[in-house]
Amino acid sequence: MTVASERGAEVGRRIGVGLMYGLWRPRVLGAWRVPASGPVILAVNHAHNIDGPMVMGVAPRPTHFLIKKEAFVGPLDPFLTGIGQLKVDRSGADRAAITRALDVLAAGGVLGIFPEGTRGEGDFAALRAGLAYFAVRSGAPIVPVAVLGSSGRPGRLIKALPPLRSRVDVVFGDPFDAGDGTGRRTRKALDEATERIQKQLTAHLEHARRLTGR
Repeated sequence: MTVASERGAEVGRRIGVGLMYGLWRPRVLGAWRVPASGPVILAVNHAHNIDGPMVMGVAPRPTHFLIKKEAFVGPLDPFLTGIGQLKVDRSGADRAAITRALDVLAAGGVLGIFPEGTRGEGDFAALRAGLAYFAVRSGAPIVPVAVLGSSGRPGRLIKALPPLRSRVDVVFGDPFDAGDGTGRRTRKALDEATERIQKQLTAHLEHARRLTGR
């Protein structure tokens, strides 16, 4: 990760702050749980297109999100690249994106991931192995993040924007390690890590819903 990329991510964070607080009323809980320095992975549930920009705007540190390449169209391509976001081709193992993501963590940065791989019910029910790979390979702790209210009632997937000035809750959880301490990166080890991650993320989402009444 270059200095320019980190500066770009900070610019993106400031843009996100202005947009998200200008259009909606974010309520941020537990942001202090994000480690103040060192590599961190934010694992975010994904039910709406504003989830990424929302977390980018309210997170206490600049965040580099892995974003599907389809979003990098027209003027959005240089813009997203300029604010430190990472283009990923989901049709296969995108080695360039993997390398860029690991570079972010190796430099002590914050990597944002939607572990469900795409927009869905936002309930962490179907996790891809990518999150486990990045966590085990880098040793970075995972901070679960629940975005609630962006898609209406829980489990509802819609394309329309949330009503302007409506409240959107963003709840950060306690950081945890996905690996078993051995550093193993075998398929079995990654499968076990994915199971551990899913339990932690699901528990955090349930806690966040109780906490916010969503």
